[in-house]
Amino acid sequence: MRNIEIKINEERNVRLTAYIQEANGEFLFSKRPAILVLPGGGYAMCSDREADPVAAAYLKAGYQAFILRYSTGEHKKWPNPLEDYEAAMEYIKSHADEWFIDREKIAAVGFSAGGHLCATAATMAKNKPAAAILVYPAILKDICDVCQPGMPQPNEHVSTSTSPCFIVAARDDRTVDVKNAIMMQLALAEKGVSFESHIYSFGGHGFSTGEDWIITNSVSERVPNWVGDSIGWLRELFGKLTTSGFTAPTVMPSVNADFAPVLSVECSLNHIRKQSDEVIELLAPLFEGIKMVAAARRYSVEGLMAAIGNNTVRELMEMVRVPADVIKSIDSTLHSIINKID
Repeated sequence: MRNIEIKINEERNVRLTAYIQEANGEFLFSKRPAILVLPGGGYAMCSDREADPVAAAYLKAGYQAFILRYSTGEHKKWPNPLEDYEAAMEYIKSHADEWFIDREKIAAVGFSAGGHLCATAATMAKNKPAAAILVYPAILKDICDVCQPGMPQPNEHVSTSTSPCFIVAARDDRTVDVKNAIMMQLALAEKGVSFESHIYSFGGHGFSTGEDWIITNSVSERVPNWVGDSIGWLRELFGKLTTSGFTAPTVMPSVNADFAPVLSVECSLNHIRKQSDEVIELLAPLFEGIKMVAAARRYSVEGLMAAIGNNTVRELMEMVRVPADVIKSIDSTLHSIINKID
């Protein structure tokens, strides 16, 4: 493994530490996923406790790992930290071939103020991460203004193009109130962005990876689980890294595919019903199944479709027992049809 130190901005002492593992040869694959670690520290400093220990966990899972020590202290003026993030991501992507990185599988993880930077990157950056892991993130105005007044509140900038998010917090966090994590979740849910959340019963603030040698206060024994859970979540989004390369992803970046360029069985029923007669005819097995369920339960067909309208076509076809090979064939045909978005 190579350890490389890169100066992103010498004047502001912005540094990118790269931990690069080999690929090809004995590993039998040519590309790895990557993760960019954004330590916390209230924009006053970058915590070492949320740097190398975090990178090590993802390195073990097969990732190339990077730590960005972004602008803090006298250089923290916004948007300096976000510009540092953009420069770091562009540098990583420009060296992706040399460093055996899949450009489409670069995630970011941020803690506290670094969580704010990570959430801002996920919502506002030009180089959004493929996935964002937010650990006790500062999101709301009161805590953001403590760091520096006038910074953006990430929850106010969530859109359908926001990166999928994995959120971690403790109920008893008295530094960054748990409402920060909750309000971010609500914003993601409102825009249909895929996310997973773990709010632990206790753990306070600053628990990093939650291991005994790094924590400074009492935490739930389950707090360290967030690291493995986040890696599992990334596997669902990116596919699992195996000796043969990546497997197919098992979840989508959004709750459904209503805003995708082409149609698929991951679109919601409400959205698919707005499409052409050709699409409606193609989905005859689904609509026949819904009619049968409505008749059996003495519901009106329209009433039932309104009630289940937010479910995806795939979920509903599985519910009404459409064979898997038929679903696959319909999905393939739908992929050739341009999505009509209101």
